[in-house]
Amino acid sequence: MKEKRKIGRGVCVIGAGMSKFGMFPDKDSKELFVESFKETVESVDKGFDPNDIDALYLGNFSNDYFVHQGHWAPIIADAIGHTPKPATRTECACAASALAFKEGVFAIASGFYDIVLVGGVEEMSKCNTAEVTEGLAMAAFPSELVAGFTFPGIFGAIGSAYFAKYGCTKEDLFNITIKSHNNAKLNPKAQLPFTIRDMMNQKIAKAKKKGRTVPFWNDEKEFLRDPKANPVVAYPMSLYDCCPISDGASSMILCSEEIARRFTDNPLYVIGIGQGSGGGLQSPTNDNITSLEATRFAAAEAYSMAGLSPKDIQFSEVHDCFSMAEVIDIEDLGFFKHGEAYKAINEGQTKLDGSMPINTSGGLKCKGHPVGATGTGQLHEVWEQLRGEAGERQIPNKDLKIGAAHNLGGTGGTCTFTILERR
Repeated sequence: MKEKRKIGRGVCVIGAGMSKFGMFPDKDSKELFVESFKETVESVDKGFDPNDIDALYLGNFSNDYFVHQGHWAPIIADAIGHTPKPATRTECACAASALAFKEGVFAIASGFYDIVLVGGVEEMSKCNTAEVTEGLAMAAFPSELVAGFTFPGIFGAIGSAYFAKYGCTKEDLFNITIKSHNNAKLNPKAQLPFTIRDMMNQKIAKAKKKGRTVPFWNDEKEFLRDPKANPVVAYPMSLYDCCPISDGASSMILCSEEIARRFTDNPLYVIGIGQGSGGGLQSPTNDNITSLEATRFAAAEAYSMAGLSPKDIQFSEVHDCFSMAEVIDIEDLGFFKHGEAYKAINEGQTKLDGSMPINTSGGLKCKGHPVGATGTGQLHEVWEQLRGEAGERQIPNKDLKIGAAHNLGGTGGTCTFTILERR
């Protein structure tokens, strides 16, 4: 049996921040990251001098394509006054900033640095929907692209396979959409901070104002069944199963465990971190497209490092680029048995007050998905929840100590799973 991996030197999170996620055609990546960075510095309880940062690790997937500019680590370093200290960019599609976090942890654990800044940024609003779809497709496997897949189609195929295997239906996915929107309304940083009921009312008000036939839906699920309100994108994925195009930035300050309490009496400890890779839908080692091998591997590595099992995780952010992804994520992470997650969701187990809250931020689906910023954006939610700073969306568990974040890149080509602890 392989010896359990451990971090050689304790690492803590002492600060975290993020910009608002959304579509900001008048802002660029530098402005977004500066917004996040300022909040991160201000979040350090006992004060923090940015000059103490030894290095920057920045996640960015494809601003090279979206805004035709590469080499983002030194550009951001210059924007926040970090030069001439080292700045390194990480790229693993939508898992880019989760990898920046991991590299920052390793840099401190090795003893090379004591304090690092990690984060990510993406600027997607300068492209139209077709261009963004093409840019994101660069993270798919060549065989998937040859077959004509883009990511909605890929997760549509995964959804169809899951439906056939386990009996899940589109009605079951509606519960994820409704839950995510309910959480996002409580998140001031979310791109879509309104419930499905809110959107129903908006459409009714708009029809009345324009003198059109006023639509009527008995409830949220009837609205989501309506192909005019919620058109199919790639069956069984409809519009409200998909995350939006987003701009945004997120960041965190990490330091060695032995100095963490100089900065805060309430640091979060990195106790488990894992990364896996996968070959996409065609992989000969992944004979079941309703489960992703990279997630399973990353989770096993993180659980082993932390000395925990899935039942010890009290809540988690997971990579819900599409509602179907949330289902397979929480099964692959071991929170529910395969084929059982959608039933648990239907029972309310993943709601804020459920036994296993999932995506309390609203998830990628509603908080937004500026791909390079997503990984540390998810960890920002874990930070706020564990410190009791999540406001109206705070999980009601008074003994909240262990939270996690799962970040996926491509068609499961890259996956990370990170576990944080409040002591």
